[in-house]
Amino acid sequence: MDADSEFVFELRVCQWAEREWPPGRQRRRPIIVARQLGTQYRRWDTIIIECDPDGLRERANFGSDRLDSDLLDVLRFAPAEWAWYQDALPDPGYPWRYVRESIHRAADRGILETRKRGRRLEIRRKWAYPDWVERIVAIENKPDLDASAARALAAQIEQDVALALADEVWIATEGGENRRLRALLEDVPVEAGILAVEAGGVEPIWQPRSLVVSDPGTLIDERPSGSEYDASAARFSYADPDWKHDKRLEIAERAYERGWRSYADTMRPDCRHFRLVDVESGFLPYCDAKSCHQTASVCRGACGDFEPEPPVWRTEGWPIEGGPGSGIKRLLDRQRRRKRPGLAAVNSGDETG
Repeated sequence: MDADSEFVFELRVCQWAEREWPPGRQRRRPIIVARQLGTQYRRWDTIIIECDPDGLRERANFGSDRLDSDLLDVLRFAPAEWAWYQDALPDPGYPWRYVRESIHRAADRGILETRKRGRRLEIRRKWAYPDWVERIVAIENKPDLDASAARALAAQIEQDVALALADEVWIATEGGENRRLRALLEDVPVEAGILAVEAGGVEPIWQPRSLVVSDPGTLIDERPSGSEYDASAARFSYADPDWKHDKRLEIAERAYERGWRSYADTMRPDCRHFRLVDVESGFLPYCDAKSCHQTASVCRGACGDFEPEPPVWRTEGWPIEGGPGSGIKRLLDRQRRRKRPGLAAVNSGDETG
């Protein structure tokens, strides 16, 4: 399957998840859907963050941008009353000067209060950082699944199950004969769920098992090749629960910032050939020059078909509102913000259109 089809398949899964998750059950929690996120060890195609409703609304106090690991180390432990930062925060395990840099970044963003008492830097929280992440669901998208792809997929899913960084792991593939899908996926760990994606919708044909994210996880660092000449043993290491908790929160923060509509941030919607087409599942980017749903690797300034929007397209409201490309970004951003309760009210000055 070509990159065009894989990209469209990924967006279809994200759009379905935003509308229908969880499959076959009533939604009890708000969700955030994002794509292409993970850790240095593993990146998932689709991520679903199931959120605590009150916590998600309180998270909006900290703005639309993600909080990286350094900011989280400060904001999660910031005191309710003024205190010297080295008394208030746990030992970071690295020089305190980097903590001071994070404190100043947080203050510049308006999400932490600081003051100087003599030569000491004191901090006080503006809001308590909420416990807003309840569950994380990872979906691996494999639209064109053949026997060799299924074997490679089995090894990836084994790692996901062993590490248990996500609460659930799913595989999404093009539907067809369910019997054929089960045959292809017979070597995949039974803990993983299977979604059959068809034109009429998405059908779960195997339910996953919930993974214990609070227990230590296993990182499979190296495994034997499987050759009869390879007598080496598998190498693995352990991931402690604190590391897993921090990584889950970092993934959730990145999902909060990006969402799945962030594809426009790395494309060129200011090209005259770029447009959004309204299909049954939602809006999809489309290139009139190439007559396909383009990907970020294709839709860039170096593309031979790239043509900037004619100035006449941008005359009304230029340079504040821009042309159609800016309008597309505003539309996608508004759709993304609607999935973050309270964010528009907190950042009303940033809301456009």
